[in-house]
Amino acid sequence: MKGESNEPSELTLTLIDVTTTEKLGAVLADVLPEGVLVFLTGELGTGKTTLVRGVLRALGYQGAVKSPTYTLLEEYSLAGREIIHFDLYRLIDPEELDLIGIRDYFNDKACCFVEWPDRGEGYLPPEDLVVWMSHRGSGREVRISAASNRGKEMVGSIQTVLCQESG
Repeated sequence: MKGESNEPSELTLTLIDVTTTEKLGAVLADVLPEGVLVFLTGELGTGKTTLVRGVLRALGYQGAVKSPTYTLLEEYSLAGREIIHFDLYRLIDPEELDLIGIRDYFNDKACCFVEWPDRGEGYLPPEDLVVWMSHRGSGREVRISAASNRGKEMVGSIQTVLCQESG
């Protein structure tokens, strides 16, 4: 059918340490289209910020990458790209997002990563990709799921890159 893709809609990966989490971030950096929205979910300490750090490092960012838990967001402009990292963990009321003008950040240029997206329910646009991270032994299990056609293309591209790297 026209408009449908044969790309996979979900991938499950095991990450053994911080380095492999950052490498997955680098793969994401390679396949991120402009204007994409990625939801990052999982318990505290599962590597959500580490994944974003991997994206930023792959795009050339050299500074410290910290979770914007208290500031709600960090903006990065690098390699001709705009990356916005949100952390909504400490959000008390989603209406607070209106105060920071959150809708202005979601545009056709910025790549947005949102940790704890459930806390902003009703104030966030539909996501393209969801990355679920969970503890698995001393490592992490990551499930990457498409939530849009664009997300489906990204999952296929991630799978292609990972296959090329392992083969």
